[in-house]
Amino acid sequence: MSSKEYVIARLEKGGTKFEILVNPDKALKYREGELKDVSEVLVGDIVYKDVKRGDKASPQELQKNFGTTDIRVIADTVIKKGELQLTTEQRRKLLEQKKRLIINYISRSVIDPKTKTPIPPQRIEKAMEEAKITVDLYKTVEEQASKIIKELTKVLPIKVARALITIKVPPATAGKAYSDLRRLGEVKNEKWLSDGSLYMEIEIPAGMQNDVIDSVNRITKGDVELSVKVI
Repeated sequence: MSSKEYVIARLEKGGTKFEILVNPDKALKYREGELKDVSEVLVGDIVYKDVKRGDKASPQELQKNFGTTDIRVIADTVIKKGELQLTTEQRRKLLEQKKRLIINYISRSVIDPKTKTPIPPQRIEKAMEEAKITVDLYKTVEEQASKIIKELTKVLPIKVARALITIKVPPATAGKAYSDLRRLGEVKNEKWLSDGSLYMEIEIPAGMQNDVIDSVNRITKGDVELSVKVI
Protein backbone atom coordinates (compact mmCIF):
# COMPACT_ATOMS: atom_id res chain seq x y z
CA MET A 1 0.00 0.00 0.00
CA SER A 2 1.29 3.44 -0.94
CA SER A 3 1.96 5.91 1.90
CA LYS A 4 -0.54 8.21 0.17
CA GLU A 5 -3.28 5.71 1.01
CA TYR A 6 -2.81 5.95 4.78
CA VAL A 7 -1.87 8.49 7.41
CA ILE A 8 -0.99 8.47 11.09
CA ALA A 9 -3.74 9.13 13.63
CA ARG A 10 -2.09 10.34 16.83
CA LEU A 11 -3.29 10.88 20.39
CA GLU A 12 -1.28 11.86 23.46
CA LYS A 13 -2.57 10.17 26.59
CA GLY A 14 -0.96 9.89 30.00
CA GLY A 15 2.14 11.67 28.70
CA THR A 16 2.65 9.08 25.95
CA LYS A 17 1.92 9.41 22.22
CA PHE A 18 -0.06 6.62 20.63
CA GLU A 19 -0.24 6.23 16.86
CA ILE A 20 -2.17 4.04 14.45
CA LEU A 21 -2.29 3.86 10.66
CA VAL A 22 -5.62 4.77 9.07
CA ASN A 23 -7.22 5.58 5.74
CA PRO A 24 -7.65 9.40 5.85
CA ASP A 25 -11.00 9.60 4.00
CA LYS A 26 -12.53 6.79 6.02
CA ALA A 27 -11.12 8.15 9.28
CA LEU A 28 -12.97 11.44 8.80
CA LYS A 29 -16.16 9.63 7.80
CA TYR A 30 -15.88 7.53 10.95
CA ARG A 31 -15.28 10.64 13.03
CA GLU A 32 -18.40 12.22 11.49
CA GLY A 33 -20.47 9.11 12.25
CA GLU A 34 -20.98 8.41 8.56
CA LEU A 35 -18.93 5.21 8.78
CA LYS A 36 -19.71 2.86 11.68
CA ASP A 37 -17.15 0.05 11.47
CA VAL A 38 -13.74 1.17 12.71
CA SER A 39 -12.16 -1.94 11.17
CA GLU A 40 -12.74 -0.36 7.74
CA VAL A 41 -10.63 2.63 8.79
CA LEU A 42 -7.61 0.78 10.16
CA VAL A 43 -4.53 -0.06 8.13
CA GLY A 44 -3.03 -2.89 10.15
CA ASP A 45 -3.73 -3.83 13.77
CA ILE A 46 -0.78 -2.33 15.65
CA VAL A 47 -0.71 0.58 18.10
CA TYR A 48 2.62 2.40 17.99
CA LYS A 49 4.34 4.97 20.13
CA ASP A 50 6.26 6.05 17.03
CA VAL A 51 5.25 4.69 13.63
CA LYS A 52 8.35 5.96 11.81
CA ARG A 53 10.68 4.21 14.23
CA GLY A 54 8.51 1.10 14.42
CA ASP A 55 8.23 1.53 18.19
CA LYS A 56 5.18 -0.43 19.29
CA ALA A 57 3.15 0.30 22.42
CA SER A 58 3.22 -2.55 24.93
CA PRO A 59 0.03 -4.29 26.12
CA GLN A 60 0.72 -2.89 29.59
CA GLU A 61 0.85 0.69 28.25
CA LEU A 62 -2.37 0.19 26.33
CA GLN A 63 -4.17 -1.31 29.31
CA LYS A 64 -2.98 1.50 31.58
CA ASN A 65 -4.01 4.34 29.25
CA PHE A 66 -7.05 2.93 27.44
CA GLY A 67 -8.29 0.29 29.86
CA THR A 68 -8.07 -2.32 27.09
CA THR A 69 -5.75 -3.85 24.51
CA ASP A 70 -8.54 -4.18 21.91
CA ILE A 71 -7.30 -2.33 18.80
CA ARG A 72 -10.84 -1.42 17.74
CA VAL A 73 -11.67 0.25 21.06
CA ILE A 74 -8.31 2.07 21.10
CA ALA A 75 -8.69 3.14 17.46
CA ASP A 76 -12.14 4.56 18.20
CA THR A 77 -10.63 6.85 20.86
CA VAL A 78 -7.58 7.83 18.81
CA ILE A 79 -9.59 8.65 15.67
CA LYS A 80 -12.31 10.61 17.48
CA LYS A 81 -10.09 12.52 19.91
CA GLY A 82 -6.72 12.64 18.17
CA GLU A 83 -5.34 14.29 15.03
CA LEU A 84 -4.63 13.03 11.54
CA GLN A 85 -1.13 13.70 10.19
CA LEU A 86 -2.22 14.73 6.69
CA THR A 87 -0.18 15.90 3.73
CA THR A 88 -0.97 19.34 2.32
CA GLU A 89 -2.80 17.80 -0.62
CA GLN A 90 -4.78 15.40 1.58
CA ARG A 91 -5.81 18.26 3.87
CA ARG A 92 -6.86 20.43 0.92
CA LYS A 93 -8.93 17.63 -0.57
CA LEU A 94 -10.63 16.70 2.70
CA LEU A 95 -11.33 20.33 3.59
CA GLU A 96 -13.02 20.80 0.23
CA GLN A 97 -15.13 17.69 0.83
CA LYS A 98 -16.12 18.96 4.30
CA LYS A 99 -16.98 22.38 2.85
CA ARG A 100 -19.28 20.76 0.27
CA LEU A 101 -21.04 18.76 2.98
CA ILE A 102 -21.57 21.89 5.09
CA ILE A 103 -22.87 23.94 2.16
CA ASN A 104 -25.33 21.21 1.16
CA TYR A 105 -26.46 20.75 4.76
CA ILE A 106 -27.10 24.48 5.15
CA SER A 107 -28.85 24.69 1.77
CA ARG A 108 -31.27 21.94 2.84
CA SER A 109 -31.97 23.62 6.18
CA VAL A 110 -32.57 27.29 5.35
CA ILE A 111 -34.73 29.64 3.30
CA ASP A 112 -34.71 33.26 2.24
CA PRO A 113 -36.99 34.81 4.92
CA LYS A 114 -38.39 37.35 2.45
CA THR A 115 -39.40 34.95 -0.29
CA LYS A 116 -39.63 31.79 1.88
CA THR A 117 -37.81 29.92 -0.89
CA PRO A 118 -34.71 27.69 -0.67
CA ILE A 119 -31.25 29.22 -1.11
CA PRO A 120 -29.10 27.44 -3.75
CA PRO A 121 -25.76 25.95 -2.62
CA GLN A 122 -23.89 28.27 -5.04
CA ARG A 123 -25.31 31.33 -3.27
CA ILE A 124 -24.36 29.97 0.14
CA GLU A 125 -20.83 29.23 -1.05
CA LYS A 126 -20.47 32.77 -2.42
CA ALA A 127 -21.75 34.23 0.86
CA MET A 128 -19.27 32.13 2.83
CA GLU A 129 -16.48 33.57 0.69
CA GLU A 130 -17.80 37.11 1.22
CA ALA A 131 -17.94 36.56 4.99
CA LYS A 132 -14.47 34.92 4.93
CA ILE A 133 -15.79 31.84 6.69
CA THR A 134 -13.36 28.96 7.11
CA VAL A 135 -14.12 25.29 7.67
CA ASP A 136 -12.71 23.14 10.48
CA LEU A 137 -11.68 19.70 9.27
CA TYR A 138 -12.21 18.02 12.63
CA LYS A 139 -15.55 19.46 13.75
CA THR A 140 -18.75 17.80 12.56
CA VAL A 141 -20.95 19.27 9.83
CA GLU A 142 -23.82 19.90 12.27
CA GLU A 143 -21.49 21.49 14.82
CA GLN A 144 -20.15 23.98 12.28
CA ALA A 145 -23.36 24.65 10.35
CA SER A 146 -25.18 26.49 13.14
CA LYS A 147 -22.22 28.80 13.72
CA ILE A 148 -21.73 29.41 9.98
CA ILE A 149 -25.42 30.25 9.51
CA LYS A 150 -25.08 32.97 12.17
CA GLU A 151 -22.07 34.40 10.30
CA LEU A 152 -23.93 34.26 6.99
CA THR A 153 -26.70 36.50 8.31
CA LYS A 154 -24.21 39.38 8.04
CA VAL A 155 -24.12 39.09 4.24
CA LEU A 156 -27.18 37.05 3.29
CA PRO A 157 -30.89 37.01 4.26
CA ILE A 158 -31.14 33.53 5.74
CA LYS A 159 -33.35 31.65 8.18
CA VAL A 160 -33.46 28.08 9.46
CA ALA A 161 -36.96 26.75 8.84
CA ARG A 162 -39.06 23.64 8.33
CA ALA A 163 -41.70 23.04 5.71
CA LEU A 164 -44.94 21.12 6.01
CA ILE A 165 -45.97 19.46 2.77
CA THR A 166 -49.62 18.44 2.53
CA ILE A 167 -50.32 15.68 0.01
CA LYS A 168 -53.57 14.18 -1.27
CA VAL A 169 -53.30 11.23 -3.62
CA PRO A 170 -56.36 9.76 -5.39
CA PRO A 171 -57.33 6.09 -4.92
CA ALA A 172 -55.87 4.89 -8.21
CA THR A 173 -52.36 5.99 -7.20
CA ALA A 174 -52.43 6.01 -3.40
CA GLY A 175 -51.70 2.34 -2.72
CA LYS A 176 -48.55 2.18 -4.83
CA ALA A 177 -47.30 5.60 -3.69
CA TYR A 178 -47.83 5.14 0.05
CA SER A 179 -44.54 3.54 1.10
CA ASP A 180 -42.37 5.81 -1.04
CA LEU A 181 -44.12 8.96 0.19
CA ARG A 182 -43.53 8.01 3.83
CA ARG A 183 -39.77 7.92 3.21
CA LEU A 184 -39.60 11.55 2.06
CA GLY A 185 -39.74 13.14 5.50
CA GLU A 186 -41.19 13.02 8.98
CA VAL A 187 -44.83 11.99 8.70
CA LYS A 188 -46.87 14.27 10.98
CA ASN A 189 -50.31 13.11 9.92
CA GLU A 190 -51.80 10.54 7.58
CA LYS A 191 -55.22 9.09 6.95
CA TRP A 192 -57.17 7.23 4.33
CA LEU A 193 -60.23 9.17 3.25
CA SER A 194 -63.66 7.62 2.69
CA ASP A 195 -63.19 7.64 -1.08
CA GLY A 196 -59.91 5.70 -0.83
CA SER A 197 -57.67 8.77 -1.26
CA LEU A 198 -54.55 9.16 0.87
CA TYR A 199 -54.02 12.33 2.90
CA MET A 200 -50.54 12.89 4.33
CA GLU A 201 -48.58 15.69 5.97
CA ILE A 202 -44.78 15.47 5.82
CA GLU A 203 -42.37 17.78 7.64
CA ILE A 204 -38.95 18.40 6.09
CA PRO A 205 -36.09 20.95 6.26
CA ALA A 206 -37.44 23.95 4.33
CA GLY A 207 -34.52 24.05 1.92
CA MET A 208 -35.45 20.59 0.63
CA GLN A 209 -38.97 21.51 -0.47
CA ASN A 210 -38.23 21.69 -4.21
CA ASP A 211 -36.50 18.29 -4.20
CA VAL A 212 -39.31 16.70 -2.20
CA ILE A 213 -41.99 18.20 -4.43
CA ASP A 214 -40.18 16.76 -7.46
CA SER A 215 -40.08 13.37 -5.72
CA VAL A 216 -43.78 13.49 -4.88
CA ASN A 217 -44.64 14.27 -8.49
CA ARG A 218 -42.39 11.47 -9.70
CA ILE A 219 -43.83 8.92 -7.26
CA THR A 220 -47.44 9.84 -8.08
CA LYS A 221 -46.77 10.57 -11.76
CA GLY A 222 -48.23 14.02 -11.15
CA ASP A 223 -51.57 12.65 -9.98
CA VAL A 224 -51.56 14.56 -6.67
CA GLU A 225 -52.85 17.63 -4.86
CA LEU A 226 -50.01 19.31 -3.02
CA SER A 227 -49.37 22.40 -0.90
CA VAL A 228 -46.38 23.70 1.06
CA LYS A 229 -46.33 25.77 4.23
CA VAL A 230 -43.09 27.09 5.72
CA ILE A 231 -43.22 26.79 9.52
